[in-house]
Amino acid sequence: MKNKLIKSTIILIIGGIITKVLSLIIKIVLTRSISTEALGQYMLLTPTLILIINLSQAGFPKAISKLIGEEQTNNKKVVLSILPIQVINTVFLMILIFVFAKTLSYKLLNNSNLYLGIISMALVVPFTSITSMINGYFLGKSNTLPIILSNTVELLIKLFIYLFYLPIIKNKSISYIICFLILTNVISEMISILILLVFLPKKIDIRRRDFIPKVNYLRRSFSISIPTTTSRLIGSIGFFLEPIILTNILTNVGYSTKYISYNYGVITGYVIPLILLPSFFTIAISDALLPNISNDYSKGNIKKVKYKLKLSILFSIIIGVIFTTIFIAMPEVLLKTIYHTNKGTTYLKVLAPVFFLQYLTSPLEATLDAIGKSKINMLSMTISTLIGSISLTLLSLLKIGLWSLIISESLSIIISTIYLYLKTSKYLN
Repeated sequence: MKNKLIKSTIILIIGGIITKVLSLIIKIVLTRSISTEALGQYMLLTPTLILIINLSQAGFPKAISKLIGEEQTNNKKVVLSILPIQVINTVFLMILIFVFAKTLSYKLLNNSNLYLGIISMALVVPFTSITSMINGYFLGKSNTLPIILSNTVELLIKLFIYLFYLPIIKNKSISYIICFLILTNVISEMISILILLVFLPKKIDIRRRDFIPKVNYLRRSFSISIPTTTSRLIGSIGFFLEPIILTNILTNVGYSTKYISYNYGVITGYVIPLILLPSFFTIAISDALLPNISNDYSKGNIKKVKYKLKLSILFSIIIGVIFTTIFIAMPEVLLKTIYHTNKGTTYLKVLAPVFFLQYLTSPLEATLDAIGKSKINMLSMTISTLIGSISLTLLSLLKIGLWSLIISESLSIIISTIYLYLKTSKYLN
């Protein structure tokens, strides 16, 4: 099991490096191919997209990964018991998007350019649902190669589309560009699903009765997916409300919509993606950690659980220190080299030490999920989101521009990391 963990972690890290490099290249192509104004408006819509993706997954990938990782379940029954529930969730979510698209774009975000982009998100939902469930299966089996391969090809397809089509449509309307960027996900997700299907077992005897949900598996999956979904939902809602709070309050205290979207684009389009670059290491560790710790914990081997957690945290600290030092020492060089801009230098310097703590949260969250304490992650997200949203609202009234976002984001990360560490230590002692 130890060798399996190490192998899975190494594959995920290598794959993470590849996907992060490709993601970075895609971001470079995007930022250099469209205007800062178009980028800013697209980034205003990103929280909505993330919220919808989290709702489409409904926490089931993590539930599938944990249940299969315990080696005490029928893999086919686990997946097929969850599938009908996921289909209902997908259809319901698509209907909600169509119903509330106009209200969200015209009234909450005060931007008519975002309407078609929101409508386009409904088409993304079925594909992200399928991909996430298959990924959950492979993670539970500690077979990470198909996930890495599908992610890599998916990003290569997206990069090709951006390189070929963005120069053609860059002079089109902002609404058209945003819609195009959203719909690109449909094509890339379709390719990803086709690759994942190739790696699934070929000789599976599936009958109609297999789709009848097994109560035991549903109960256990809901015990994981509901806290996970609620946790992600709370975080996504906080992220979703972020541009709404900023645009409404800052415009009321005297800032222009153009200023807000421009600087919000700088922070969320340049600074935060760069500062989250090292997170693929800790996410890779956490993805490999979940089924392994789940297996050890189900056998009562707390000593192994502690050892694997300490090892993952140590590795996360080493990675965090290296990248944080680089971000603080040469922010302008990084922004200029990657994005061909020096905008956001000060923001990067301030956020880098704070995000060092963010790198530690992934292994802590994975451990709590593995030992059946997903509710702690939900509470952590609830507390940090509430503090972030309240502080963002109050700070925005002080007329300090987008620094209200920087400070509120920092408070959320600090409080969340401390809370998770204290709770994890409590349950493993």
